Amino acid sequence: MKKIDPCTLVLFGASGNLSRIKLMPGLFKLHKLGRLSDGMKILSVGRGEMSRAAWHAEIKGMMDAKYRDGYDHEAFAQFLERNHYHANPPTNPDAFKKMAATLGDEKVFPQNLAYFLSVRPSDFAEVVEKLSGVGLLDESKYWRRVLVEKPFGTDLATAQDLQAKLTKHLKESQIYRIDHYLGKAAVQNAMLFRFTNSIFEAFWNKDYIDHVQITNNEILGVGERTTFYDATGALRDMFQSHLLQTLAMVSMEKPADLKPENVRAAKIKLLQSIRPIDAKNINKQAFRAQYAAGRVCVGDGHGENVPGYQDELKRDNMPPSNTETYAAVKLFIDNPRWQGVPFYVRTGKRMHEGNTAISIRFKKAPMMLTEHQHHNWLIVNIQPRECLKFEIESKVPSLDVKTRTMSIDLAQRVAGDDSVDSYETLLLNLMEGDPSQFLHIDEVEAQWKLVDPIVKAWAEDKGPVHQYRAGHRDPEESSIIFESQDQFWRYSIELGGDKH
Repeated sequence: MKKIDPCTLVLFGASGNLSRIKLMPGLFKLHKLGRLSDGMKILSVGRGEMSRAAWHAEIKGMMDAKYRDGYDHEAFAQFLERNHYHANPPTNPDAFKKMAATLGDEKVFPQNLAYFLSVRPSDFAEVVEKLSGVGLLDESKYWRRVLVEKPFGTDLATAQDLQAKLTKHLKESQIYRIDHYLGKAAVQNAMLFRFTNSIFEAFWNKDYIDHVQITNNEILGVGERTTFYDATGALRDMFQSHLLQTLAMVSMEKPADLKPENVRAAKIKLLQSIRPIDAKNINKQAFRAQYAAGRVCVGDGHGENVPGYQDELKRDNMPPSNTETYAAVKLFIDNPRWQGVPFYVRTGKRMHEGNTAISIRFKKAPMMLTEHQHHNWLIVNIQPRECLKFEIESKVPSLDVKTRTMSIDLAQRVAGDDSVDSYETLLLNLMEGDPSQFLHIDEVEAQWKLVDPIVKAWAEDKGPVHQYRAGHRDPEESSIIFESQDQFWRYSIELGGDKH
């Protein structure tokens, strides 16, 4: 267990949904687990005036909503003692000076400061500039760190512009760019299970692996987020950040050790080794589609009729759009380990199932006993069930030569394991000063360089976008990106993966 310096976490946007649903409950859990230093304090920053007692009542409301079955009220009373509130009205020109005066009280607040900017991306640079203007980023005596939520830019140019604005006031080592996927235990396991088990390394290469699929499918649609989503799309919302980071974790070379700088260096090298998109043949490398009206399965097992994406735009008085709700991209990694192995990365809304997984299909067996003998698969399932599944072929006990698929199921969670939310992990990493699960600017730039050509090509293509019915599987037309006719989309983690 790492030792955490006494510090103050300054939480901007403390009354927002992220804070209410994830951050405050996560900090309370870290407190109960004894992972916060004794002197650690939390200063929540909001727009309106509020007494400390009123803010404590707000926090209690958050916990009551989160833990409906009850929680440890003695531990919660101790947690409240860590919590303070500061009003920072945007119309007050002296707001940040007052914040500096508040934080300057060393009897109350430890002077190591970690800022969590749960604010609009357009406000990142302004908040950093104002913090710097009142000396709250100065590291001459104490450390100061700034965590920014995604997205970091909307393309390469805006990401580089934001970087230039932040680095006027911050060193790269002070900037923590969050991607909450990297806080998921199952995503971290995609890297660690390779390097902590010698059996995998021998076949983790182009000689044995046919292709890799990285999938994030959702049953949910855009909902009330039409304005945001139509300006973003599936490619920039999921592919550019979460899925490319997952790809890096599963395919990177072994770092020298798990020190943050070495893990980051391995990811950066991998991302920079991905072959650039060929804009002239983009239709064979990238596919997009939108969901149309259909029927999806809801939580109680019943079906529900849902509108299509264009219907939702019309409902919100928005014009028709070619923005994709489904994206599938084929990538190649130009290094000795992965030369020629296709990586298929896909994400879609209103699909037939919600599932996040890394599916690895191995090449044909050296002996094919039957025409329908299946390939071996290794599946790292991230959600909803965290597990590893390895599918192998075995002879059916009979007089004939027949095989069937058997599955080795390795559940990642067992009875008694803690259920750790990704934000709990990342909040702890921020206070520990461990940036390995946060994005370096070189990673951000490499990811945007891959995505920008696709975004540009799709923006210039005014033709109709493929449609798929809500609640159905991938559009059949998406198979155009496959390298061979026997490749197909892997769906659930059920036995017998080739039975698609």
